[in-house]
Amino acid sequence: MTILVTGATGSVGRKVVDQLVARGVSDIRALTVNPAKAALPAGVVPVRGNLRRPETLGGAFDGVERIYLAPAPEVAGEVLALAAASGVRHVVDLSGEPDSWWGSVNNAVEDSGLAWTHLWPADFMENSTVWARQIRETGAVREPRPDMATAPVAMDDIAAVAATALLDDTHFGRAYPLAGPEVITRVEQVAHIADAIGREITFIESDRAATIAALAPSMGENTEWFVDNVLLGYSPPTDTLPITSVEDIVGRRAITFREWAKANAEQFIGGKPTPPTT
Repeated sequence: MTILVTGATGSVGRKVVDQLVARGVSDIRALTVNPAKAALPAGVVPVRGNLRRPETLGGAFDGVERIYLAPAPEVAGEVLALAAASGVRHVVDLSGEPDSWWGSVNNAVEDSGLAWTHLWPADFMENSTVWARQIRETGAVREPRPDMATAPVAMDDIAAVAATALLDDTHFGRAYPLAGPEVITRVEQVAHIADAIGREITFIESDRAATIAALAPSMGENTEWFVDNVLLGYSPPTDTLPITSVEDIVGRRAITFREWAKANAEQFIGGKPTPPTT
């Protein structure tokens, strides 16, 4: 069985590759814009192509039975048409509920005629790295809703679920909301980061303008959208979050935010942050 991972050098896609390798899968193809710089594990076959430019995907799906589909809402339908025409049978997509900002990916997958498994992640733990610069420079985090609570999920856990779904037909036709093992507030996330790096961090409740100013050096042109739609415009349904979803699918407890922060402390001290995912 040949599996193609799209976005294979991206934040989640590369972890999907690693999870498949760890499970002993021997026929993995990895879609990447620059195979020479992909630094893929031994045995993984790089395939040149850009998911967001379907015209570059000629032959990428030949002989492929299953794909992991990274979210590319603007071209998802076109990409899936190419996959279906090449004989792909099953797609595991990273998307969201139909009315969410990644919902168009979900809908395009269902319209494709392929067997599917949807992964609908909660807030990514890695998104907290947008605080790294202001933590290093000011010792503080500025946001408008200190008590906003989510059940953030680690990308490693998302990738583990994706690999499981790619290898097991019992996940056909299932949509999996993915969340971490605990509901925590923004203030609690900052406290875990402070503990991980051994430094006091102050949470400063800020208005829209101050929040945008604090995040813009890290997030660039996406800052206003993120502040308006996520920090100010979104109310997470914490009373219904399926906080055991990773454990139910993979068979082990999901990573806690405290564990993730300790493992990624260097990103807040001086390392390269994970690009924010919205």
